[in-house]
Amino acid sequence: MFVLPMVLGSLLLGPRHLPWFVVFVLAGLMLALVGTSDGRELTARLVIAVVIVFLLGLIIMIASFRRSRLGVAGVQGESMLVDLRDRIQSQGMLPPLPANWYAESALRSAGGSPFAGDFVVASRPGWGRRLDLVVVDVSGKGEDAGTRALLLSGAFSGLLGALEPEEFLPAANTYLLRQNWEEGFATAIHITVDLETGDFTLRTAGHPPGVQLLAGSGRWLVHESEGPVLGLYDGAEFVASCGRMGSGDAMLLYTDGLVETPARDIGLGIDRLVGTAERLLHDRMEQGARRLIDRLGSRNDDRALLLLHRR
Repeated sequence: MFVLPMVLGSLLLGPRHLPWFVVFVLAGLMLALVGTSDGRELTARLVIAVVIVFLLGLIIMIASFRRSRLGVAGVQGESMLVDLRDRIQSQGMLPPLPANWYAESALRSAGGSPFAGDFVVASRPGWGRRLDLVVVDVSGKGEDAGTRALLLSGAFSGLLGALEPEEFLPAANTYLLRQNWEEGFATAIHITVDLETGDFTLRTAGHPPGVQLLAGSGRWLVHESEGPVLGLYDGAEFVASCGRMGSGDAMLLYTDGLVETPARDIGLGIDRLVGTAERLLHDRMEQGARRLIDRLGSRNDDRALLLLHRR
């Protein structure tokens, strides 16, 4: 009778009212004991039960004090966090593309939770002929990097839609420097594609290179680009790599969790990615990113993969 109200209060009451409610319940417990004892000695079973109830009340109060920084009840705080995650991640949803283009992204976190240090940002300004795609890897992994990734995904989405392609990575670097985080760095790869001609410009910031399937020859081309990691120093320059996607070509953008492990060099990981892509994407490109990411990479690291295909 006394435990159930405290448990429900810990879920529904805010941190300002919850400690007083716990004190009220425990005081009621003591009054109930005094009123029913009638001078009889307390049994060991009753003493243990009372101690357990008081310990539970102490645990709930400690949790309430820790929750006071947020200022809302447990259930409400969780729903707010989930809503924030969904709203920000929706900004990275791929925009509708012309019928002769196909794009797909896939994300996997180290702990299996929806919070990860890798994310994708996309923009098609004015639904015109230009498509911008960015894959970002924030330092850390899993829930540890999830909060920073949520903040950066919203900021990068705004920068991507407001700036010219060549200005995006320098602006993202400046934004990271202003945060003054202890682990305030991230890697990124940014591609701008002309949806009419197929011409693209690719820039990287300390990130693994993009790989392109040339449908005419069946070869895979690695697009190397130079640029420092975001958030290390101001005035960084990012060298572009240019090319063209013809009919049937595909482009893969990914994070290092997909190609690098402690026991394998990143170059060997890229070779394995290319080999696996040749087998899985030979017949069809649809759902190709999900099929690839489930086959490759370390399950102990965040992984992100973006597939762009010109039909």
